[in-house]
Order: sequence, then C-alpha cells, then structure tokens
Amino acid sequence: MAQTDRSTMGRTGPAPGVWSAIDRVDAMVIPRLRRVAVPMLRISLGVVFVWFGALKVFDVSPVSDLVGSTVYWVDPDRFVPALGVFEMVVGLLLLLGRALRFTLLLFVAQMVGTFITFLVLPEVTFQDGNPLLLTVEGEFVVKNLVLISAALVVGTTVRRRRRSAGPAAQVDSGESPEGARG
Repeated sequence: MAQTDRSTMGRTGPAPGVWSAIDRVDAMVIPRLRRVAVPMLRISLGVVFVWFGALKVFDVSPVSDLVGSTVYWVDPDRFVPALGVFEMVVGLLLLLGRALRFTLLLFVAQMVGTFITFLVLPEVTFQDGNPLLLTVEGEFVVKNLVLISAALVVGTTVRRRRRSAGPAAQVDSGESPEGARG
C-alpha cells in the first residue's frame, strides 16, 4: 500500500495544521521513549522471569505439570524447581542489567527450549493434531516468540560506547544510547 502524502490530505483527512501538531508531539515524545523503552523492556523481562521462576520454586505454577511432562526423562520434583531457580537468576540479572550477553543467551536458550513441547506433546499443544489450531498450552508456548523478540531488542544495547573512555571502550549494559554515561 502506497504511503499517503500528508500535503494532499487536507480535503479527505486531517488538516495540515493537525499534522504539524502531531509532528511537534512526536518530536517531544519519541526521544523520551527511546531513552526508556529498552530499559523498561529489560526490566519487564526480568520481572516476568523472576515471577514465573518463583512460581515454579514454590510449586504453585500452573505449568509445572506441562514442564514435567515435556522433560519426562528428568524427575519433575527436581527439574521444575531447578528450572524456577534458573529463571529467577536470569530474571535478577536482567533486572540488574548485568552480564547481558550471557544473560540473554541463557534467556533465549530457555525460551527456545519451551518449544520442545510441540515435539514431545503435540496432543497437548495442538487441537486434534492440527498445527494451526493451538490449545491453551500451545498458545502459552507460542507467546514466547514475543519474549524472545523482546530479548533480541534488549540485546541490541550491549555494545554502547562510553564517551569519556574513548571509542575503543564498550559498555555491557541495557541502557539506550542516550542513557549511556560518559
């Protein structure tokens, strides 16, 4: 679909003055969003991982049985809480913004691992064996694509340069370019 030229929209769409006002608001809002969006995304991922991990550690997670059935070759009474501890550690590292390369590698590995459910338990994840019809459990796993994508966005921030340290120094942090300290 072709992009509409704003100058021709006066008759059928908002007046040019409206677009000018929108542009002014964008000019104020977008730079602020750039400073906070990725750190908020990193913190949100950390909260989700700590929370979901804690549910597994305290044996109150609604997915404990699914996890145990998926990794059937390991004792679920040991594996599920161990996975919970792993998730809590990854979540805490995300919250602290520490060792992000390693943390995000662990994060993505764990998230990709959730897709094993489709191979091991297709009768649980698909309705009537149809891969286009997901069950609640299947939807729970597929939503991890969004979490993986969020982690990839956070991963784009691990190579920020310190202004005062010169061009060769790199910062391993979750800050946006505007938030990198010099």
